[in-house]
Amino acid sequence: MSGHSKWATIKRAKAKTDATRGKVFTKIIREITTAAKIGGADPAGNPRLRLVIDKAKAANMPNDNIKRAIDRAAGPDAAAMEELTYEGYGPAGVAVIIECMTDNKNRTLGDVRTVFSKGGGNLGSSGCVSYLFKKLGTIFFDKSKVDADALSMEAIDAGAEDIKLDDNSVEIITSQEKFEQVRDTLKSKGYEPENAEVTMMPSMTVALSTEDARKAMNLVEKLEELDDVQAVHSNFDIPDELV
Repeated sequence: MSGHSKWATIKRAKAKTDATRGKVFTKIIREITTAAKIGGADPAGNPRLRLVIDKAKAANMPNDNIKRAIDRAAGPDAAAMEELTYEGYGPAGVAVIIECMTDNKNRTLGDVRTVFSKGGGNLGSSGCVSYLFKKLGTIFFDKSKVDADALSMEAIDAGAEDIKLDDNSVEIITSQEKFEQVRDTLKSKGYEPENAEVTMMPSMTVALSTEDARKAMNLVEKLEELDDVQAVHSNFDIPDELV
């Protein structure tokens, strides 16, 4: 899990910069509209919509934008979005999973395949790497702002599956089903997370050289820049000097 934690640290830092760009809001709006269309416009009865709204608020999306995205799901101009997942291999054979939302799967497949080809990777068949990942909740805290021991005990009592500590952060791992329960319990105890999400977490990571890690990071970033890509997951470990 250490590799996941280091890569997640870089992605969170990058997300703070990306949040200033309109493309981030566009992708979140697409998620909100799709979630509302599938599960209904009431967040209380739609866990998926609740999670996306939390994601929108974490990115400082205005409430009016969130409401419009939900309302759009019931409107006649709501595009029929298809959810697709692609799997493949990056530099040095690392596993990559790409989650997409699109109204044109031929365009999306072509774009993803092109990025893989240019980035030193290969698009694989369905199931080729997904067995290496599990959907879990992850809740990050700045270690300098919390009592790590006390937080860990509270998290375990709330139903957390695992705790990961490094020099800068405390990472609480939960099952997908208990993610909201653990996060909300910790918030009620006064612990404010730096980041909290349900994500695809690797069961094992692959240690890369600095050069291969740079190539893998570049591949992931190029995939994330595609309009139809919502999230990218990989299992590579990053040398400390890159973090």
